Parts: sequence; structure tokens; C-alpha cells
Amino acid sequence: MTHAPATEGTDTGPDPAAENTVKPANFGLIFAALMLTMLLGALDQTIVSTALPTIVGELNGIEHMAWITTAYILAATIGMPVYGKLGDLMGRKNIFLAGIALFLVGSVVCGLAQNMGTLIAGRALQGLGGGGLMITSQAIIADLVPPRERAKYMAPMGAVFGLSSVVGPLLGGWFTDAHSWRWAFWVNLPLGVLALFVAAVAIKLPRKAVDVTLDYLGTALMAAAVTCTVLFASWGGTQYEWSDPLVIGLGIGAVVAWVLFFVAERRAQEPVIPLHLFRSPIFNVATLLGMIVIGLGMFAIVGYMPTYLQMVYGKTATESGLLLIPMVVGIMATALPSGAIMSKTGRYKIYPIAGTVIIMVVAYLMSTLDVSDPVWVVCVYVGLAGAGVGLMMQTLVLAVQNDFPAAEVGTATSANNFFREIGATLGVAVVGAVFASRLTDKLAASIPAEAASKIGDSDSLTPALVRSLPTELRDTVVNAYQESLVPIFLYLLPVFGVGLVLAFVLKEKPLADTADWHAENAGPEAPADKEPQPVG
Repeated sequence: MTHAPATEGTDTGPDPAAENTVKPANFGLIFAALMLTMLLGALDQTIVSTALPTIVGELNGIEHMAWITTAYILAATIGMPVYGKLGDLMGRKNIFLAGIALFLVGSVVCGLAQNMGTLIAGRALQGLGGGGLMITSQAIIADLVPPRERAKYMAPMGAVFGLSSVVGPLLGGWFTDAHSWRWAFWVNLPLGVLALFVAAVAIKLPRKAVDVTLDYLGTALMAAAVTCTVLFASWGGTQYEWSDPLVIGLGIGAVVAWVLFFVAERRAQEPVIPLHLFRSPIFNVATLLGMIVIGLGMFAIVGYMPTYLQMVYGKTATESGLLLIPMVVGIMATALPSGAIMSKTGRYKIYPIAGTVIIMVVAYLMSTLDVSDPVWVVCVYVGLAGAGVGLMMQTLVLAVQNDFPAAEVGTATSANNFFREIGATLGVAVVGAVFASRLTDKLAASIPAEAASKIGDSDSLTPALVRSLPTELRDTVVNAYQESLVPIFLYLLPVFGVGLVLAFVLKEKPLADTADWHAENAGPEAPADKEPQPVG
């Protein structure tokens, strides 16, 4: 049992009854620090992708290459619910500072790594910190800003995820080519230290005068369930056949661990993911909608469009990354104005509906792509996909936050993000498995036996290899690649159709105004018989 400091207090901002805000005077500085830490946490999911060949070559660890990315994603996903729960129980500031510190320590370990084991351990430390940065940043905004006004701040925070998916690979490639892959980790230090200093000095949040009982069993079972699920999805059909005993064992382990986890949560005094969250129709629908539409809509495009541009259009890795910038533009073009409108109206339901419709249209358009289409057509479709995601990503988080009391906003936020991450991992794995199977069949059917030795199997197919092939053989491979990937977007339409039904079903609970939110938020933390005192 951990005893939190028995100090109470709230931020000494303006009187909410006097004006339509409870934000502290230095809120702009705090928001900048939160945005920076969210960017660091999201960026490190993708920044090493273009540096991987150089890293594994220098550290002699090609057989462990996948773990450089998997270790981060696993640790970040496992850490999300823990940070959310601890923030609700103990107060968010110290949890946030601990997450930044852990992320920085992991960055140092990665930057100094001389072997793959050390690098993977550093990536796990980074992930444990990075998961906390993303979740706690969203929850701190919920502490400082009432739901109705919060919409305009949550929108740019959502855009950070789209930005990181494009900027990460570009930065990783530039650092590797111009300097050293180690700079992909060293760059975190000055930015992270700056964010740590600003957060320590500027953020004033309540500390909870409560005894904290940690859910050790639930956390351990959740970690086991997430690990088995992610490895099952990541390894099945790629590194191992789906029929491989290891993959089958991981699948069985995932099912058993999830069942035991939910049983344990029923009995836990302070469950890391309280089961009563699932009694909220808004939480259930918003979480499913995020798993289905955002998980597949954004990650399938980000995951496969760069390689499509390299294979079909002969673009370099850097060029293909730059050609995804329209997605970031699309996200920001819809996220920012929709957030401002939500703040004025207090209404949010129309945005998930519109976002889902746009992504459905994009999926259909992408299913019609042909190798003869100019590259700007792909860029337009990618931009439209970003516009759809921008209308949804943080809107769904906001809807969930608005449905729970302030004392549970961190837990609800982390659970929503947690399941979205799991859904995205599974969705991308399914898309990847279908694509790999189709490509193998297409190549086997279209490549003459005497030419097959020149390209190997589908796993060894690279853009550089395709560009080096004779013209006729290259065209055959490009057509096989295009015909294997493009129809999958059409297959996703029924899935997005389910998402559209969920978007219409999503209950709209008007965003709380300042007075209602402040009364609810301040009540349990700053008793009326005590004078509020700012605390660190």
C-alpha cells in the first residue's frame, strides 16, 4: 500500500463563476510542454523505422530487429492504464514527471547501446515512459480545462499523432544519413529536459490525501495479455506461419490471460481498468469506434502507403514519407476547426459520423487506384483520410472524458487509448496477413519459374530490388503488388460500415460548461472547509 502525500490544493486560477475559464495564467506554457511531451512519446513509435537497417547492421542483430519497435509499443501499451489509474489516485503531476524521467533514461540507454540487448532494454524503458506522456498529457488537460472548452485543445493534441507518423520516419532517416542513428535518441534529451523543467515549475495540480492500493495482479495479467496479443498479431503470418506452435501458443495465452485479467479486475480493490467503465454506452461505443475506424483507417494507410509509393511509383523512402504530409494537413484542417466549433456548441456527435463517412469514401477511392494514376491522386486520397481521422481522434477521447467524473478521467482516458492501441495492432496485423498472402499468390501465378530466383519470395521483396529488375519483370512485380494491396481497401468497407452504425449510435452528452465541471472537479479534492493552496 502506498500513501500519497496528505496535501490538498487546487490551482489558484480565476474564479470560474466570474469568467468562462478555470485555466491558470500560465496555461499557454503548460500546454506547450504537454504538446512537446506528447510529440516525443508518439514520435518514438516511428522514428527508428527508417534507421532499422543501419542499426541492426552496426549492432549485428538482424534476427532481433523487430524487437526494436515491438519493445516500445508493448511497454507503452501496458503502461497506459497504469498511468491513468495512478494519476487518478495519487495526482497527475508527479506521475507525469516520472514518465518524462523514465523516457529520458531510456533515451540515454538507447543512445549509448553497444549491442541489441541494451538497445531493446532502452526501448522498453522509453515505451514505459512514452505511454505515460501521452495518457497523462490528455488527463492534465482534463484537470485544467472543462470539457466544453477542452475540445479546442484536444484537437491539436490529436494532430500530434498524425504528425509523428510522418515526421518520425523522415527524422530517423535524416539522422541516420547525415549524422548517426543515435541522434534519433539524443534529440529527446534537450526537448525532454525542457518539458520536464516547465512541467515541474508551471503545473499546479492537487495531490490526493488517500491511501493507494496498487492492482499488482491485474497489472501483471494485463501485461501478459497485451504481450501475447501483440506478439501473436506481429509474428503470425510474418516471422512465423500461423500454424506454428509458438503462434498458436501465443493466441491461446492471450485468450487465457484476458479472461483471467477481467476476473481479477472484478475482485480488485482499485482495478487498473475498472469494469464499471463498460457500463457506459458512450465509453463502449467510442472505444469500439476508435478501434475500428481510427485503428484501421489511419494505421493501415500509414503502414502501407509509403511502401506502395516506393514499389509502384519508384519513390525513395524519404520521398514516400514526404508524400504522406497531406495526411497531417488533412488532420489539422479538420481537427482544429471542429475543436473550436465543439467548444462553442458543446456538441460532438456529428464529427465521428462525418469522419467515418469520409474514411469510407477514401477506402473506396483507394480500392480504385491503378498503376497509371498520377502520384498526386494518391496524395489527395491520403489527405482526405487525414481529414476523416482529424474529425474523430480526439473527439472520441473527449466524449469519454465528458461521461466520467473528474476523479476517473485519467482511468477512462487511458482505457480508451489502451483498447484503441490493441485494436490498431490487431487490425494492421490482419491487413498485413491478407496482403502478404495475396502477394505470394500473385507472384507465384505471374512470375515465370526461371525469373522467380531473381526476386526470391515476397518477404525479401524490397523497393531497391524491384527497381533493379528488367523492365518487363519489374512491371509484372509492380502490378502484382498493386493488385494485392488495393482491393484490401474495398474489403475494409464493411468494417467501416460497422463503424458508421456505431457513430450514429454514439450517445451525445452535451459537453459540460465551466461551472458544472469546476464544481465536480474541485469537490473531492478541495473541501469547502479548507483554503485551497497551490502545491507541486
